[in-house]
Amino acid sequence: MKQLSAQALTTGWSFKQTDIQDAGAWMPVAKVPTMVHLDLMANNKIPDPFVGMNELAVEWVGEKSWTYRKTLPKVDVSDEASLVLAFDGLDTLAHVKLNGETILKSDNMFVPQRVDISKSYKTSEDNILEIDFDSALLRAREIEKQHPDHRWLGSNGEMARLGVRKAQFHWGWDWGPVLMTCGPWREVRLETYNGRVADLWLDYEISKDFNSATGTAFASVEGGAGQTVAFNLRLGSDVVLQESAKVGDDGLAKVEFRVHKPALWYPHGYGEQSLYEVTASLLHGETILDTKSKKTGLRKVELVQHKDKHGKSFYFSINGVDVFCGGSDWIPADHFTPRISNDRYRKWLQLMVDGNQVMTRIWGGGIWEEDVFYDTCDELGIMIWHDYMFACGNYPAFPTFLESVKEEATVQLRRLRHHPSITIYAGNNEDYQIQERYDLEYDYKDTDPQHWLKTDFPARYIYEKLLPDVTMAESPNVPYWPGSPWSEGGRKISVYDQTVGDLHQWNVWHGTQEKYQVYDQIGGRFNSEFGLEAFPHIETIEHFVTDSKELYPQSHTIDFHNKAKGHERRNALYIIENFRLETGLKGYIHLTQLAQAEAMMYAYRGWRRQWGDRICGGALLWQLPDSWPCTSWAIVDYFLRKKPAYYSVARVLAPLAIGVQREHQDWSVTHARPSKTTKYQLWVSSSLQKKVKATIELRFISISSGAEVKSTILKQDVEIATNGATDIMSGVINNVEEEPHVLAARLFVDGKIVARDMDWPQPYKYLPFENQDLHVAFHGHQMHISSKKPVKGLVFEEREGVLVSDSSLDVAPGDEQIVTISGLLASDKPLSWTYLGHGEGHEGKH
Repeated sequence: MKQLSAQALTTGWSFKQTDIQDAGAWMPVAKVPTMVHLDLMANNKIPDPFVGMNELAVEWVGEKSWTYRKTLPKVDVSDEASLVLAFDGLDTLAHVKLNGETILKSDNMFVPQRVDISKSYKTSEDNILEIDFDSALLRAREIEKQHPDHRWLGSNGEMARLGVRKAQFHWGWDWGPVLMTCGPWREVRLETYNGRVADLWLDYEISKDFNSATGTAFASVEGGAGQTVAFNLRLGSDVVLQESAKVGDDGLAKVEFRVHKPALWYPHGYGEQSLYEVTASLLHGETILDTKSKKTGLRKVELVQHKDKHGKSFYFSINGVDVFCGGSDWIPADHFTPRISNDRYRKWLQLMVDGNQVMTRIWGGGIWEEDVFYDTCDELGIMIWHDYMFACGNYPAFPTFLESVKEEATVQLRRLRHHPSITIYAGNNEDYQIQERYDLEYDYKDTDPQHWLKTDFPARYIYEKLLPDVTMAESPNVPYWPGSPWSEGGRKISVYDQTVGDLHQWNVWHGTQEKYQVYDQIGGRFNSEFGLEAFPHIETIEHFVTDSKELYPQSHTIDFHNKAKGHERRNALYIIENFRLETGLKGYIHLTQLAQAEAMMYAYRGWRRQWGDRICGGALLWQLPDSWPCTSWAIVDYFLRKKPAYYSVARVLAPLAIGVQREHQDWSVTHARPSKTTKYQLWVSSSLQKKVKATIELRFISISSGAEVKSTILKQDVEIATNGATDIMSGVINNVEEEPHVLAARLFVDGKIVARDMDWPQPYKYLPFENQDLHVAFHGHQMHISSKKPVKGLVFEEREGVLVSDSSLDVAPGDEQIVTISGLLASDKPLSWTYLGHGEGHEGKH
């Protein structure tokens, strides 16, 4: 009897286009996991699809079949041992052969496969593994034709995608290219064992007073040799459980446990991210055959939904602590996901923590993410809203499709159920919107799942029967929600209901194209999508625009790297409504970024204020990353360069944030006639679990002169409520007698400034931005910033390897701000900057 041996089959592969029979067609593969585009680029067979308009030049790749080949290593296989090929992910339509004989056919990118090759492995000669990957694009079209009675409806990509269990964004989305990948996209291993621990998990409950956790540790075992499983549960060096159990006839071993005063897992900012380590060792006598360990957290998640005067609440409570879930939506951070390193995943997720974001939403058109993503969220304290992998379509529900979906859901939830960061599963992304848009049959009162399958919206069976059943069976301590958005049915326009469920608020940018200043008026109980586009930084544009003649805002190449429908009109609308137009590229970039930053600030600031009454339970902007270099709704671009919105969101989501805002008066509707008076309000938002005493300052500063137009208001010893919002003051601005001015608010705790906010008359295009006399003085690793007049949207250069502690700043006279810099050497060129009214080509320098 020997321990399990696992060899990752990383190198030694080759690949070719399947239908080319020439022996010279085989090309080397650098490493597995991989995707065919990566290997074609490495062999100089295709250009980089992310540059220029090369996406068009590589479309043919997705219409071909591709074959990967490897000679398996020699292994010593005894009669009692199992020899297994493990495929963690095959993208997507895979025909696997060993020595010319079929050993596996797979058609779901998200279902790992294991094949016992003990009897087919040849000990005396080479064993050739080949995997043929058929074109998912062409197969999807065949499946669509095979089911003419189904209504293949949706948005983004071609609708044949709905019939294939492959990442839906590969068909192209309104932020990403059409690049139909294939290949062994996750690890391939050769395993030898007499017995193995196939899975390990805890099923537990937290007591109502949170002083104990009781449950059962389970291990599922494969192979006939293992007799006993030794369990160990520890927190650091403290052993909580050390007990053994016999393996039952069902292949399960289990022990009960009880933890007194458990160290609970909390999202960051609300408590510790305590992680226990659970270990199961499979024994045959005294011999350890296999050991599996996982880190897990003990926590209680509640999705709080109760009727109130506003409708029905929707917010999360972790271990009895209500959490305002400010954060962002997550799409794959690279179209070719195998090249996202562990370090790059950590950088992305650390950005969320540094930006005061507490939740991310794994979007249903992407992928079940890599283990490192969930491990890092556990460690950093980032809550995960996790969609099932369905997006923007009317999915079919024929029997083989349902079987595949159930297998996918089961295997993925078993893989992920130990992660405390996962706090909700949602059945899909925007599929109920498709149902409403096309008036597909949906009777909320119809409770017969079998009847749902007979309607023209058969996927209701998936979201309201199949997936909730799997979730309850495999991950019962995580709430399930049928879709995002969803509002519990019962109404004709249910997914747009602002009083119940979660909401995708796209009436800024899409839909009715409201002004972003009214975000606080059009939100729902939980705003799980909303956004405004912005150009990336000039360095990113210069990466994909290689012809200098194309470096202007409306060039063909720049438009090609913006996949959003109608983006020209929408970008122009929000710029023209709010700002004086800049036509040069750098100036235009800054305006789009400033518009995005302002929009996200208005949204988060207003909705977080509503958290005080639990009207709004969270806000997840669309989106954090990009999957390629482009213009999109992302607040950090493909190269991890932060857009100004990142910093604006970080400030309004800080543990203590001050907000000051005039009431909105729509200058477009009133034909630009100003109101004689304008009301304003000032408040403080807090996520702290204790009350604090603070000093509040409000100044009224002339935009044209920098002088104070009336006396400063100072309030001392103000008690700020815990985990909510505290209204501080309100007032009236006389627009006839008072010149245009900003409201500059500061929050002091223990004599230190902890938060600022500045409210400006809207729109900015009417305001004078002249001779603002901004000063940026470098003192070592600090920039000291001051001005003689109010400054709007001071943005620093985002240089690779250099980090600034803040950007996208508003600066008031008499209020010096200090920004720290890391990674900038004394010999390096100083960072450049710009701000509203600074003009094209006049970036400031040290």
